[in-house]
Amino acid sequence: MGKVTGFLEIDRQEQRYEPASDRVRHHREFTIPLTEPEVRNQAARCMDCGVPYCHDETTGCPVNNQIPDWNDLVYNGKWEDAARNLHSTNNFPEFTGRICPAPCEEGCTLNLEDIPVAIKTVEQSIADKAIGSGWIKPQPPKSSTGKNIAVVGSGPAGLAAAQQLARVGHEVHVYEREPKPGGLLRYGIPDFKMEKHHIDFRQHQLEAEGVIFHFGENIGVTRPLSDLQSGHDAVLLCGGAEHPRHPGCEGTEYEGVHYAMPYLVQQNRRNGGEQVTDEPILAAGKYVVVIGGGDTASDCIGTAFRQGAVSVTQLDIRPQPPQKEDKLTNWPNWAVKMRTSSSQAEGAVREFSAGTLEIVADEAGHVAGVKCARVGISRQPIEGTDFILKADLVLMAIGFAHPVHEGMLEQLGARLDKRGNLYADTFSYKTSVEGVYAAGDMRRGQSLVVWAIREGRQAARAIDLDLMGKTALPR
Repeated sequence: MGKVTGFLEIDRQEQRYEPASDRVRHHREFTIPLTEPEVRNQAARCMDCGVPYCHDETTGCPVNNQIPDWNDLVYNGKWEDAARNLHSTNNFPEFTGRICPAPCEEGCTLNLEDIPVAIKTVEQSIADKAIGSGWIKPQPPKSSTGKNIAVVGSGPAGLAAAQQLARVGHEVHVYEREPKPGGLLRYGIPDFKMEKHHIDFRQHQLEAEGVIFHFGENIGVTRPLSDLQSGHDAVLLCGGAEHPRHPGCEGTEYEGVHYAMPYLVQQNRRNGGEQVTDEPILAAGKYVVVIGGGDTASDCIGTAFRQGAVSVTQLDIRPQPPQKEDKLTNWPNWAVKMRTSSSQAEGAVREFSAGTLEIVADEAGHVAGVKCARVGISRQPIEGTDFILKADLVLMAIGFAHPVHEGMLEQLGARLDKRGNLYADTFSYKTSVEGVYAAGDMRRGQSLVVWAIREGRQAARAIDLDLMGKTALPR
Protein backbone atom coordinates (compact mmCIF):
# COMPACT_ATOMS: atom_id res chain seq x y z
CA MET A 1 0.00 0.00 0.00
CA GLY A 2 1.18 3.51 -0.72
CA LYS A 3 4.82 3.72 -1.70
CA VAL A 4 6.64 0.47 -0.98
CA THR A 5 9.63 2.23 0.56
CA GLY A 6 7.69 5.29 1.78
CA PHE A 7 7.97 4.50 5.47
CA LEU A 8 11.77 4.36 5.08
CA GLU A 9 12.11 7.57 3.11
CA ILE A 10 9.46 9.92 4.55
CA ASP A 11 9.25 11.21 8.12
CA ARG A 12 5.96 11.29 10.00
CA GLN A 13 4.32 14.72 9.81
CA GLU A 14 1.18 15.88 11.59
CA GLN A 15 -0.92 19.01 11.32
CA ARG A 16 0.66 22.00 12.99
CA TYR A 17 -0.98 24.29 15.54
CA GLU A 18 -1.23 28.04 15.79
CA PRO A 19 1.03 29.29 18.62
CA ALA A 20 -0.65 28.97 22.02
CA SER A 21 -0.39 32.72 22.56
CA ASP A 22 -2.54 33.26 19.46
CA ARG A 23 -5.05 30.44 19.68
CA VAL A 24 -6.14 31.15 23.26
CA ARG A 25 -7.54 34.45 21.98
CA HIS A 26 -10.34 32.77 20.04
CA HIS A 27 -12.57 29.67 20.05
CA ARG A 28 -12.01 28.61 16.44
CA GLU A 29 -10.17 25.52 15.23
CA PHE A 30 -6.45 26.24 15.24
CA THR A 31 -4.89 23.38 13.34
CA ILE A 32 -2.95 24.29 10.19
CA PRO A 33 -3.81 21.69 7.52
CA LEU A 34 -1.10 19.96 5.54
CA THR A 35 -0.83 20.70 1.85
CA GLU A 36 -2.01 18.05 -0.62
CA PRO A 37 1.57 16.98 -1.43
CA GLU A 38 2.28 16.66 2.30
CA VAL A 39 -0.84 14.54 2.82
CA ARG A 40 0.14 12.39 -0.16
CA ASN A 41 3.56 11.84 1.42
CA GLN A 42 1.95 10.78 4.69
CA ALA A 43 -0.33 8.36 2.88
CA ALA A 44 2.75 6.99 1.08
CA ARG A 45 4.16 5.88 4.45
CA CYS A 46 1.44 3.20 4.79
CA MET A 47 3.32 -0.09 4.53
CA ASP A 48 2.30 -3.37 3.00
CA CYS A 49 2.39 -4.83 6.52
CA GLY A 50 0.47 -8.03 5.76
CA VAL A 51 -1.92 -7.80 8.70
CA PRO A 52 -3.23 -4.21 8.94
CA TYR A 53 -4.13 -3.99 12.61
CA CYS A 54 -5.13 -0.35 12.12
CA HIS A 55 -8.59 -1.13 10.74
CA ASP A 56 -9.64 -3.95 13.07
CA GLU A 57 -11.88 -2.88 15.96
CA THR A 58 -9.97 -4.98 18.50
CA THR A 59 -6.63 -3.31 17.75
CA GLY A 60 -7.51 -0.14 15.85
CA CYS A 61 -10.56 1.41 14.20
CA PRO A 62 -14.01 0.59 15.64
CA VAL A 63 -15.78 1.37 12.32
CA ASN A 64 -13.29 -0.77 10.39
CA ASN A 65 -12.11 2.08 8.15
CA GLN A 66 -10.23 0.53 5.23
CA ILE A 67 -7.18 2.60 6.03
CA PRO A 68 -4.58 0.96 3.77
CA ASP A 69 -6.97 1.24 0.82
CA TRP A 70 -7.65 4.94 1.09
CA ASN A 71 -4.04 5.71 1.92
CA ASP A 72 -3.13 4.01 -1.36
CA LEU A 73 -5.80 5.96 -3.24
CA VAL A 74 -4.55 9.28 -1.83
CA TYR A 75 -0.97 8.38 -2.70
CA ASN A 76 -2.10 7.75 -6.29
CA GLY A 77 -4.05 11.01 -6.45
CA LYS A 78 -7.49 9.34 -6.49
CA TRP A 79 -9.02 11.58 -3.85
CA GLU A 80 -12.66 11.13 -4.85
CA ASP A 81 -12.28 7.34 -4.77
CA ALA A 82 -10.62 7.68 -1.36
CA ALA A 83 -13.57 9.75 -0.11
CA ARG A 84 -16.03 7.16 -1.41
CA ASN A 85 -14.10 4.38 0.32
CA LEU A 86 -13.87 6.32 3.58
CA HIS A 87 -17.61 7.07 3.63
CA SER A 88 -18.43 3.40 3.02
CA THR A 89 -17.54 2.66 6.65
CA ASN A 90 -17.84 6.06 8.37
CA ASN A 91 -20.77 8.44 7.93
CA PHE A 92 -18.94 11.43 9.41
CA PRO A 93 -15.16 11.21 8.89
CA GLU A 94 -14.75 14.96 9.37
CA PHE A 95 -15.91 14.41 12.98
CA THR A 96 -13.58 11.51 13.73
CA GLY A 97 -10.71 13.12 11.82
CA ARG A 98 -10.86 15.95 14.34
CA ILE A 99 -11.79 14.49 17.70
CA CYS A 100 -11.11 10.76 17.65
CA PRO A 101 -8.03 9.82 19.75
CA ALA A 102 -6.95 7.61 16.84
CA PRO A 103 -6.66 4.06 18.22
CA CYS A 104 -5.84 3.20 14.59
CA GLU A 105 -2.46 4.91 14.99
CA GLU A 106 -1.83 2.95 18.18
CA GLY A 107 -2.46 -0.21 16.16
CA CYS A 108 -0.26 0.84 13.22
CA THR A 109 2.71 -1.45 12.67
CA LEU A 110 4.98 1.60 12.45
CA ASN A 111 3.95 2.52 15.98
CA LEU A 112 6.37 -0.18 17.12
CA GLU A 113 8.97 2.46 16.29
CA ASP A 114 6.82 5.37 17.58
CA ILE A 115 6.30 6.74 14.06
CA PRO A 116 2.82 5.52 13.03
CA VAL A 117 1.23 6.63 9.78
CA ALA A 118 -0.58 9.95 10.33
CA ILE A 119 -3.91 8.21 9.73
CA LYS A 120 -6.07 10.78 11.51
CA THR A 121 -4.54 13.63 9.52
CA VAL A 122 -5.10 11.82 6.22
CA GLU A 123 -8.68 10.97 7.20
CA GLN A 124 -9.54 14.59 8.00
CA SER A 125 -7.87 15.75 4.80
CA ILE A 126 -9.94 13.34 2.69
CA ALA A 127 -13.18 14.36 4.40
CA ASP A 128 -12.49 18.09 4.16
CA LYS A 129 -11.50 17.84 0.50
CA ALA A 130 -14.61 15.80 -0.29
CA ILE A 131 -16.90 18.37 1.34
CA GLY A 132 -15.02 21.34 -0.10
CA SER A 133 -15.10 19.82 -3.59
CA GLY A 134 -18.83 19.14 -3.49
CA TRP A 135 -18.46 15.38 -3.74
CA ILE A 136 -20.71 14.72 -0.75
CA LYS A 137 -24.27 14.69 -2.05
CA PRO A 138 -27.53 13.65 -0.37
CA GLN A 139 -28.52 10.07 -1.14
CA PRO A 140 -32.32 9.98 -0.85
CA PRO A 141 -33.96 6.56 -1.20
CA LYS A 142 -35.47 5.53 -4.52
CA SER A 143 -38.59 4.15 -2.81
CA SER A 144 -40.30 4.09 0.56
CA THR A 145 -40.70 1.03 2.78
CA GLY A 146 -43.71 2.48 4.57
CA LYS A 147 -42.00 1.95 7.92
CA ASN A 148 -41.70 4.73 10.47
CA ILE A 149 -38.79 4.88 12.95
CA ALA A 150 -38.09 7.21 15.87
CA VAL A 151 -34.53 7.98 16.91
CA VAL A 152 -34.11 9.68 20.28
CA GLY A 153 -30.94 11.76 20.43
CA SER A 154 -28.99 13.39 17.63
CA GLY A 155 -25.45 12.68 18.76
CA PRO A 156 -23.14 10.68 16.49
CA ALA A 157 -24.96 7.39 17.17
CA GLY A 158 -28.38 8.87 16.45
CA LEU A 159 -27.24 10.73 13.34
CA ALA A 160 -25.44 7.70 11.90
CA ALA A 161 -28.45 5.44 12.52
CA ALA A 162 -30.88 7.99 11.09
CA GLN A 163 -28.85 8.38 7.91
CA GLN A 164 -28.51 4.65 7.35
CA LEU A 165 -32.21 4.01 7.93
CA ALA A 166 -33.36 6.89 5.74
CA ARG A 167 -31.19 5.77 2.85
CA VAL A 168 -32.96 2.41 2.65
CA GLY A 169 -36.39 4.06 2.50
CA HIS A 170 -37.66 4.26 6.08
CA GLU A 171 -39.32 7.40 7.37
CA VAL A 172 -37.03 8.56 10.17
CA HIS A 173 -37.91 11.06 12.89
CA VAL A 174 -35.12 12.30 15.16
CA TYR A 175 -36.18 13.71 18.53
CA GLU A 176 -33.65 16.03 20.13
CA ARG A 177 -33.84 17.84 23.47
CA GLU A 178 -31.71 20.79 22.34
CA PRO A 179 -32.53 23.42 19.68
CA LYS A 180 -29.83 22.07 17.34
CA PRO A 181 -28.53 18.57 16.50
CA GLY A 182 -25.23 17.02 17.51
CA GLY A 183 -25.56 16.15 21.18
CA LEU A 184 -22.24 16.47 22.97
CA LEU A 185 -20.55 16.94 19.59
CA ARG A 186 -22.19 20.36 19.53
CA TYR A 187 -22.63 21.21 23.18
CA GLY A 188 -19.81 19.33 24.88
CA ILE A 189 -16.90 19.42 22.42
CA PRO A 190 -15.39 22.94 22.30
CA ASP A 191 -15.38 24.82 19.01
CA PHE A 192 -11.60 24.98 19.06
CA LYS A 193 -11.60 21.20 18.60
CA MET A 194 -14.48 21.04 16.12
CA GLU A 195 -16.43 23.98 14.74
CA LYS A 196 -20.14 23.37 14.51
CA HIS A 197 -20.62 24.15 10.82
CA HIS A 198 -19.47 20.57 10.24
CA ILE A 199 -22.60 19.35 12.06
CA ASP A 200 -24.78 21.87 10.21
CA PHE A 201 -23.54 20.46 6.90
CA ARG A 202 -24.55 16.94 7.89
CA GLN A 203 -27.91 18.13 9.21
CA HIS A 204 -28.73 19.61 5.79
CA GLN A 205 -27.57 16.40 4.10
CA LEU A 206 -29.76 14.22 6.34
CA GLU A 207 -32.77 16.47 5.82
CA ALA A 208 -32.29 16.21 2.06
CA GLU A 209 -32.27 12.43 2.48
CA GLY A 210 -35.64 12.55 4.24
CA VAL A 211 -34.74 12.65 7.94
CA ILE A 212 -37.18 14.77 9.95
CA PHE A 213 -35.77 16.54 13.02
CA HIS A 214 -37.90 17.50 16.03
CA PHE A 215 -36.02 19.90 18.32
CA GLY A 216 -36.89 20.89 21.87
CA GLU A 217 -38.24 17.38 22.49
CA ASN A 218 -37.02 16.01 25.80
CA ILE A 219 -38.61 12.59 25.59
CA GLY A 220 -39.87 11.54 28.99
CA VAL A 221 -40.41 15.18 29.95
CA THR A 222 -42.00 17.14 27.09
CA ARG A 223 -43.82 14.03 25.90
CA PRO A 224 -44.00 10.44 27.18
CA LEU A 225 -41.95 7.74 25.51
CA SER A 226 -45.16 5.79 24.97
CA ASP A 227 -46.16 8.33 22.30
CA LEU A 228 -43.14 7.30 20.24
CA GLN A 229 -43.70 3.61 20.87
CA SER A 230 -47.31 3.78 19.68
CA GLY A 231 -46.60 6.07 16.73
CA HIS A 232 -43.58 4.32 15.20
CA ASP A 233 -42.67 0.83 14.03
CA ALA A 234 -39.40 0.97 15.99
CA VAL A 235 -37.74 3.30 18.50
CA LEU A 236 -33.98 3.65 18.79
CA LEU A 237 -32.63 5.28 21.94
CA CYS A 238 -29.31 7.11 21.47
CA GLY A 239 -29.55 9.55 24.36
CA GLY A 240 -25.98 9.24 25.59
CA ALA A 241 -24.58 8.79 29.10
CA GLU A 242 -24.97 12.10 30.92
CA HIS A 243 -25.03 11.25 34.61
CA PRO A 244 -21.73 12.70 35.94
CA ARG A 245 -19.45 10.92 38.36
CA HIS A 246 -19.04 12.58 41.73
CA PRO A 247 -15.44 13.14 42.89
CA GLY A 248 -16.26 11.63 46.27
CA CYS A 249 -15.15 14.55 48.40
CA GLU A 250 -16.89 17.11 50.59
CA GLY A 251 -17.50 20.69 49.57
CA THR A 252 -18.97 20.21 46.11
CA GLU A 253 -22.01 22.24 47.15
CA TYR A 254 -20.05 25.48 47.52
CA GLU A 255 -20.50 28.39 45.14
CA GLY A 256 -17.97 28.22 42.31
CA VAL A 257 -17.89 24.41 42.16
CA HIS A 258 -19.44 22.95 39.01
CA TYR A 259 -19.55 19.82 36.93
CA ALA A 260 -17.67 20.14 33.67
CA MET A 261 -20.55 19.69 31.25
CA PRO A 262 -22.68 22.70 32.28
CA TYR A 263 -19.54 24.82 32.00
CA LEU A 264 -18.68 23.57 28.51
CA VAL A 265 -22.28 23.71 27.32
CA GLN A 266 -22.59 27.34 28.35
CA GLN A 267 -19.56 28.39 26.31
CA ASN A 268 -20.70 26.41 23.28
CA ARG A 269 -24.09 28.11 23.49
CA ARG A 270 -22.38 31.49 23.51
CA ASN A 271 -20.25 30.54 20.53
CA GLY A 272 -23.36 29.34 18.69
CA GLY A 273 -25.35 32.49 19.39
CA GLU A 274 -27.75 30.74 21.76
CA GLN A 275 -29.03 32.29 24.96
CA VAL A 276 -27.48 31.15 28.25
CA THR A 277 -30.32 31.14 30.79
CA ASP A 278 -28.44 29.67 33.76
CA GLU A 279 -26.11 31.65 36.01
CA PRO A 280 -22.91 32.22 33.98
CA ILE A 281 -19.91 30.05 34.79
CA LEU A 282 -16.80 31.96 33.69
CA ALA A 283 -13.09 31.58 34.40
CA ALA A 284 -12.00 35.15 33.62
CA GLY A 285 -9.53 36.43 36.21
CA LYS A 286 -9.80 33.27 38.32
CA TYR A 287 -7.59 30.52 39.65
CA VAL A 288 -9.12 27.39 38.18
CA VAL A 289 -8.72 23.81 39.39
CA VAL A 290 -9.93 20.98 37.16
CA ILE A 291 -10.50 17.60 38.84
CA GLY A 292 -9.97 14.80 36.34
CA GLY A 293 -7.40 13.64 33.82
CA GLY A 294 -9.41 12.84 30.68
CA ASP A 295 -10.56 14.57 27.52
CA THR A 296 -13.38 16.47 29.23
CA ALA A 297 -10.93 17.86 31.76
CA SER A 298 -8.66 18.92 28.91
CA ASP A 299 -11.60 20.66 27.22
CA CYS A 300 -12.25 22.58 30.43
CA ILE A 301 -8.61 23.67 30.52
CA GLY A 302 -8.66 25.04 26.98
CA THR A 303 -11.98 26.80 27.56
CA ALA A 304 -10.75 28.36 30.81
CA PHE A 305 -7.65 29.78 29.14
CA ARG A 306 -9.79 31.29 26.36
CA GLN A 307 -12.01 32.90 28.97
CA GLY A 308 -9.00 34.55 30.60
CA ALA A 309 -8.17 32.37 33.60
CA VAL A 310 -5.19 33.49 35.70
CA SER A 311 -4.01 29.89 36.10
CA VAL A 312 -5.35 26.40 35.53
CA THR A 313 -4.27 23.36 37.55
CA GLN A 314 -5.34 19.84 36.64
CA LEU A 315 -5.62 17.13 39.29
CA ASP A 316 -5.12 13.58 38.06
CA ILE A 317 -5.37 10.76 40.60
CA ARG A 318 -3.35 8.46 38.33
CA PRO A 319 0.47 8.37 38.54
CA GLN A 320 2.43 10.14 35.84
CA PRO A 321 2.54 7.69 32.93
CA PRO A 322 5.73 6.55 31.19
CA GLN A 323 7.03 8.38 28.13
CA LYS A 324 6.47 5.26 26.00
CA GLU A 325 3.65 2.74 26.14
CA ASP A 326 3.76 -1.04 26.30
CA LYS A 327 3.72 -1.89 22.59
CA LEU A 328 1.77 -5.11 23.18
CA THR A 329 -1.23 -3.24 24.63
CA ASN A 330 -4.25 -3.10 22.33
CA TRP A 331 -7.83 -1.85 22.40
CA PRO A 332 -9.91 -1.76 24.53
CA ASN A 333 -6.92 -1.54 26.89
CA TRP A 334 -5.77 1.94 25.97
CA ALA A 335 -2.00 2.18 25.72
CA VAL A 336 -0.84 4.21 28.72
CA LYS A 337 1.85 6.75 28.00
CA MET A 338 2.52 10.41 28.69
CA ARG A 339 0.24 12.45 26.46
CA THR A 340 -0.08 16.22 26.36
CA SER A 341 -3.18 17.68 24.77
CA SER A 342 -3.13 20.99 22.94
CA SER A 343 -5.08 22.52 25.84
CA GLN A 344 -2.63 21.26 28.46
CA ALA A 345 0.20 22.67 26.35
CA GLU A 346 -1.36 26.13 26.64
CA GLY A 347 -0.03 26.45 30.19
CA ALA A 348 -1.83 24.07 32.54
CA VAL A 349 -0.10 22.83 35.68
CA ARG A 350 -0.58 19.06 35.89
CA GLU A 351 -0.58 17.34 39.28
CA PHE A 352 -0.31 13.55 39.08
CA SER A 353 -1.04 11.07 41.90
CA ALA A 354 -3.18 13.81 43.37
CA GLY A 355 -6.27 12.81 45.31
CA THR A 356 -8.93 15.40 46.14
CA LEU A 357 -9.66 15.34 49.87
CA GLU A 358 -11.94 18.32 50.28
CA ILE A 359 -13.07 21.52 48.62
CA VAL A 360 -12.77 24.43 51.05
CA ALA A 361 -14.70 27.69 51.05
CA ASP A 362 -14.50 31.17 52.57
CA GLU A 363 -16.95 32.54 55.13
CA ALA A 364 -19.37 33.54 52.38
CA GLY A 365 -19.58 29.96 51.11
CA HIS A 366 -17.59 30.54 47.94
CA VAL A 367 -14.86 28.12 46.98
CA ALA A 368 -11.40 29.23 48.13
CA GLY A 369 -9.25 26.18 47.55
CA VAL A 370 -8.91 22.45 47.03
CA LYS A 371 -7.26 20.30 49.69
CA CYS A 372 -5.30 17.45 48.08
CA ALA A 373 -2.85 14.72 48.98
CA ARG A 374 -0.53 12.43 47.10
CA VAL A 375 -1.91 8.95 46.65
CA GLY A 376 -0.26 5.55 46.31
CA ILE A 377 -0.99 2.64 44.00
CA SER A 378 -4.18 1.91 45.95
CA ARG A 379 -5.23 5.55 45.43
CA GLN A 380 -5.30 6.07 49.19
CA PRO A 381 -3.88 9.35 50.57
CA ILE A 382 -0.27 9.20 51.79
CA GLU A 383 0.07 10.67 55.26
CA GLY A 384 1.89 13.96 55.46
CA THR A 385 1.52 14.85 51.77
CA ASP A 386 -1.44 17.22 52.09
CA PHE A 387 -1.40 20.50 50.16
CA ILE A 388 -3.97 23.15 49.30
CA LEU A 389 -4.42 24.75 45.88
CA LYS A 390 -5.94 28.20 45.63
CA ALA A 391 -9.16 28.11 43.62
CA ASP A 392 -11.87 30.56 42.62
CA LEU A 393 -13.48 28.05 40.24
CA VAL A 394 -13.47 24.24 40.52
CA LEU A 395 -14.59 22.09 37.62
CA MET A 396 -15.34 18.41 38.24
CA ALA A 397 -14.51 16.38 35.13
CA ILE A 398 -14.14 12.73 36.04
CA GLY A 399 -16.47 11.29 33.43
CA PHE A 400 -20.01 9.95 33.29
CA ALA A 401 -21.41 6.99 35.19
CA HIS A 402 -24.44 6.02 33.09
CA PRO A 403 -27.46 7.50 31.27
CA VAL A 404 -29.90 9.69 33.14
CA HIS A 405 -32.55 7.30 34.50
CA GLU A 406 -35.19 9.86 35.43
CA GLY A 407 -37.84 10.45 32.80
CA MET A 408 -37.48 8.40 29.63
CA LEU A 409 -35.72 5.31 31.01
CA GLU A 410 -37.98 5.17 34.06
CA GLN A 411 -40.98 5.24 31.73
CA LEU A 412 -39.45 2.55 29.53
CA GLY A 413 -38.78 0.18 32.43
CA ALA A 414 -36.25 -1.82 30.45
CA ARG A 415 -33.44 -3.93 31.84
CA LEU A 416 -30.23 -2.12 32.80
CA ASP A 417 -26.77 -3.63 32.99
CA LYS A 418 -24.69 -3.70 36.18
CA ARG A 419 -23.27 -0.25 35.42
CA GLY A 420 -26.70 1.32 34.96
CA ASN A 421 -26.62 1.46 31.16
CA LEU A 422 -29.54 0.35 29.00
CA TYR A 423 -29.02 -3.34 28.29
CA ALA A 424 -28.88 -4.51 24.65
CA ASP A 425 -26.52 -6.85 22.85
CA THR A 426 -24.31 -5.83 19.93
CA PHE A 427 -26.10 -7.97 17.34
CA SER A 428 -29.80 -7.19 17.75
CA TYR A 429 -29.40 -3.94 19.74
CA LYS A 430 -32.79 -4.78 21.26
CA THR A 431 -33.70 -3.69 24.76
CA SER A 432 -35.88 -5.91 26.91
CA VAL A 433 -38.92 -3.93 25.69
CA GLU A 434 -40.35 -5.03 22.35
CA GLY A 435 -39.76 -2.59 19.51
CA VAL A 436 -37.23 -0.47 21.42
CA TYR A 437 -33.52 -0.53 20.58
CA ALA A 438 -30.48 1.19 22.10
CA ALA A 439 -27.09 2.26 20.76
CA GLY A 440 -24.14 4.49 21.60
CA ASP A 441 -23.20 5.67 25.07
CA MET A 442 -26.70 4.96 26.41
CA ARG A 443 -25.98 1.27 25.78
CA ARG A 444 -22.21 0.91 26.16
CA GLY A 445 -21.46 3.73 28.60
CA GLN A 446 -19.18 6.71 28.08
CA SER A 447 -17.00 6.07 25.06
CA LEU A 448 -15.56 7.52 21.86
CA VAL A 449 -17.36 9.23 19.00
CA VAL A 450 -16.14 6.53 16.63
CA TRP A 451 -17.76 3.81 18.77
CA ALA A 452 -21.03 5.76 18.75
CA ILE A 453 -20.96 5.92 14.94
CA ARG A 454 -20.26 2.19 14.78
CA GLU A 455 -23.15 1.36 17.10
CA GLY A 456 -25.55 3.67 15.27
CA ARG A 457 -24.72 1.98 11.97
CA GLN A 458 -25.05 -1.51 13.40
CA ALA A 459 -28.30 -0.73 15.21
CA ALA A 460 -29.73 0.65 11.95
CA ARG A 461 -28.89 -2.63 10.24
CA ALA A 462 -30.53 -4.63 13.03
CA ILE A 463 -33.71 -2.53 12.87
CA ASP A 464 -33.89 -2.76 9.07
CA LEU A 465 -33.47 -6.53 9.27
CA ASP A 466 -36.21 -6.87 11.89
CA LEU A 467 -38.69 -4.68 10.00
CA MET A 468 -38.04 -5.97 6.50
CA GLY A 469 -36.79 -9.53 7.03
CA LYS A 470 -33.62 -8.71 5.08
CA THR A 471 -31.16 -5.83 4.82
CA ALA A 472 -28.54 -4.43 2.50
CA LEU A 473 -27.02 -2.24 5.19
CA PRO A 474 -23.45 -3.11 6.17
CA ARG A 475 -22.55 -4.27 9.64
